[in-house]
Amino acid sequence: MGGRNVVIFVMLLGTVIADRKPTVSEKLKEDADLSQFLALLESNVVANTSLQYRQMTLFAPTNAAFQKYNREMDDFLVLYHISNLATTLSNLDYSISSELDGNPPLWVTRRRDQLHDDIYVNNAKVDVSRSYQATNRNGKRQVLHVIDQVLRPLLPHGPSSIGSPVYNPNAYQFLEHSDVFDISQHRLRSFRQKVNQLQKKDVFNADGRHTFFIPVDEGFKPTTRSDLIDAKVVDGHVIPQQVLFTHATPDSKDFESMAFSDNVKVIISFSTAMNGKEELTYVKSNTVAGDTKHTRGVVLAEIVRANIPVKNGVVHLIQRPLMVVDTTVVDFLKEKEDGPLCKFYEVIMDLGEKNQFLNELNLAKDITLFAPSNDAWNENSVQNILRDHQKLRDILSLHLVRERLPLDVIIQNNMNQIYQAPTAFPRKYLYFNVLNAGNNQTLTVEGGGVNATVTQPNIAATNGFVHIIDRVLGVPYTTVFEKMKTDPMLNVTYKLGKRQMFNHQLNDLEHRYTYFVPRDHAWLKFQIKHPSAYNALFKEDFGYYTKQILERHLIRAGRAYTISDLKLLANETHPFVLPTARDPLRLRVKESDKNYYVEWNGHWIHVFRPDVECTNGIIHVLDEPFVLESDIRATGDARALTHSLAVLLMSFLFVRIIEE
Repeated sequence: MGGRNVVIFVMLLGTVIADRKPTVSEKLKEDADLSQFLALLESNVVANTSLQYRQMTLFAPTNAAFQKYNREMDDFLVLYHISNLATTLSNLDYSISSELDGNPPLWVTRRRDQLHDDIYVNNAKVDVSRSYQATNRNGKRQVLHVIDQVLRPLLPHGPSSIGSPVYNPNAYQFLEHSDVFDISQHRLRSFRQKVNQLQKKDVFNADGRHTFFIPVDEGFKPTTRSDLIDAKVVDGHVIPQQVLFTHATPDSKDFESMAFSDNVKVIISFSTAMNGKEELTYVKSNTVAGDTKHTRGVVLAEIVRANIPVKNGVVHLIQRPLMVVDTTVVDFLKEKEDGPLCKFYEVIMDLGEKNQFLNELNLAKDITLFAPSNDAWNENSVQNILRDHQKLRDILSLHLVRERLPLDVIIQNNMNQIYQAPTAFPRKYLYFNVLNAGNNQTLTVEGGGVNATVTQPNIAATNGFVHIIDRVLGVPYTTVFEKMKTDPMLNVTYKLGKRQMFNHQLNDLEHRYTYFVPRDHAWLKFQIKHPSAYNALFKEDFGYYTKQILERHLIRAGRAYTISDLKLLANETHPFVLPTARDPLRLRVKESDKNYYVEWNGHWIHVFRPDVECTNGIIHVLDEPFVLESDIRATGDARALTHSLAVLLMSFLFVRIIEE
């Protein structure tokens, strides 16, 4: 071959090589982030041979995923990350067979939300932007998907696992031979015994794809708990036709269990919570319709070992049985040392084992406890009051209602009016608001000026209900301004206060404010009674007069006045004069049938919510505003006169200009 031809050949060969798409093997070697997976792949003869000669799909965990895995990984486990079919993202079905012994399936979840679609393989999320496909040197198509977790198969444990008779078990085979498998210290004998005794083997043997919850033996204490598990309760531990891994399943999304029939209806959902830096995952059964044997309400159980893949779905080991209500409110609080309300229980116990609040929780037959979550106690403002035991007793009492209040009762009572429930703190109430967003309902509760969201409602106990909330009630964390801005009951007054920048002063921390705030319903009544006056308040050119009216409602001083303070200073016979920015506010205060009233201008006005505490003052929510129709008529007449004088003056000036 002539020199010229050699040059042309080399150039053509270089062009071909440059245009050739890298193989999956070459792609793995190029990506330093997949080096640990590549090392496992190359050390396994079967996997390495498949990479060279066969069609395949690889699910490759990143190096960061291996660091989180924190377990020793034998090279044969790489086969659980391989399928002998080349499958792109669009062609992934609900499962795909792996190359591990027994060919256990990998379960695929497509999680859709408003922004994008996410794809999970078992509990690992696929980085869809890094998926890649090419043919190898033998022309076999291969696909690479990068995932954020190491896939963890169900394996026998110990040296005796070699030659184990159970490969790729279904849920019942796993339950039956649980002692053979590597599930740490957990034992499942109690639940297995109930399944066999109740002849519910077929539920766990069923073909298809399902989610199973199996309580561990530690959850069968007291021993009488086992007697409460019947066939319907076993059904309540299975979600049919859904394979739900924890990260791939949205929090609080409801799924019907097998115990969903005409008489009993049980739905199941997941939730997560942080305990320090550790993320805990819970499952809850919500018996929305019950009978004499199955109590309505929520049972919450921590998932102690999640995401165990089996032939017919996924198994989650849980701390206690679902649907079984056999503990008191206090039992629930102290059930686990790191439970969802462990810090609340610690706070209660810091007052001593014989404190009044704990005694009431133990002895009462019908109670509802609004229990702050563990995170709620980490707030700085909350930490500051923990040493003040008297203040702490009052705050704890604010979280207790002496009647059973499940969520549906609160919502029903809140249909036509703001529902208020008396607390164990004398003359203190909780106020509820239901927020509707599509099909979702969120309940908020206010006590002592703090507005909290109910994050986990309806936990059932033998003597009542527990609702988990995201803040400690009675420990203010907002200024008067922030409270006005965010409270759904005070929108109109806040809107009026935006005129002439009246609201801005309410953020000042150097003064203490006592603000008598008409709630929205009060303004609605005023609008019906004085429509023209109400409309005038919102006119653009009326801002100055609106500000004057609001000033009548606001006291700025070196201290804030609680309703009890005012009652002492301004009783029914002796009015008390409070200095406002506009004119002295003469008030009398009385208490009647556990409600407070203030007398202004000869008229008694109901205080709908007294003592809404803020970091720089107190709000008292009123059922009527301190407004007279003459306020607006007089100022309206003054405005009309001012306008006439202005027109006359302009006319005079115009005539003088013409004459000159």
